[in-house]
Amino acid sequence: MINLFSVKEKVVILTGGCGILGSCMAKHLAGEGARVVVLDRNVEGGSSLVDEIRKAGGNALFLTADVLNKAMLEQNRTDVLNTCGHIDVLINLAGGNMAGATIPPDKTFFDLDVDAFRKVVELNLFGTVLPTMVFATVMVEQKKGSIINVSSESALRPLTRVVGYGCAKAAISNFTQYMAGELAIKFGEGLRVNAIAPGFFLTEQNRALMTNTDGTPSDRCKTVMAHTPFNRLGRPEELLGTVQWLASDASAFVTGTVTPIDGGFDAFSI
Repeated sequence: MINLFSVKEKVVILTGGCGILGSCMAKHLAGEGARVVVLDRNVEGGSSLVDEIRKAGGNALFLTADVLNKAMLEQNRTDVLNTCGHIDVLINLAGGNMAGATIPPDKTFFDLDVDAFRKVVELNLFGTVLPTMVFATVMVEQKKGSIINVSSESALRPLTRVVGYGCAKAAISNFTQYMAGELAIKFGEGLRVNAIAPGFFLTEQNRALMTNTDGTPSDRCKTVMAHTPFNRLGRPEELLGTVQWLASDASAFVTGTVTPIDGGFDAFSI
């Protein structure tokens, strides 16, 4: 019997794979039989993650990477092909926010740090565009591959404070849909591009916004939960089913989608 959701022996690259969400995905996919390649600037974190996966019986490789350095990504591509022979899935996780690109309650749009805004857009958008440009060439040659981008709830509806991050993630949603048509029309139906749009999960990137110094929920976090029908934050493992579906042949006729995983936040109104 064919298991449509199988990712066994698929080579899966995760950029920015050392974060809370990426680590969870990497461990899960390796546990499902995928050959996981973690790309990250964090050498210590990446090496530790790969060691943990291998000790659990999984197949994993860590490569130092900078998603804004195309030459470095091209070397990563060569190293992956030399080790694994092919590339089946690319998960573009690299991204983040910075204080200067946000607008706190005591400031206005006119206090925005434009340089910080530019860096956030560059990291999130170009940090998705460049890996796609580099690794999709292999998928084009194979006539098959799945790219999974990471958008955000802030791309679906503008949220207070995180203006730079929201704009960057909205661009990723648009880029996802554009590339779905671009690759399928010009190179064949075996090439798919989709995105997930996580709602509110506690990560190192948003911890300062979502928690107080003593670890209790911040007022912003309480507001988020009040507008989430599930009345809680998401757990990293709750992304895994959608990611595996998009990585597997179960989603063979799915491309150009942006799937919210948000406990109902985007659907809720009062």
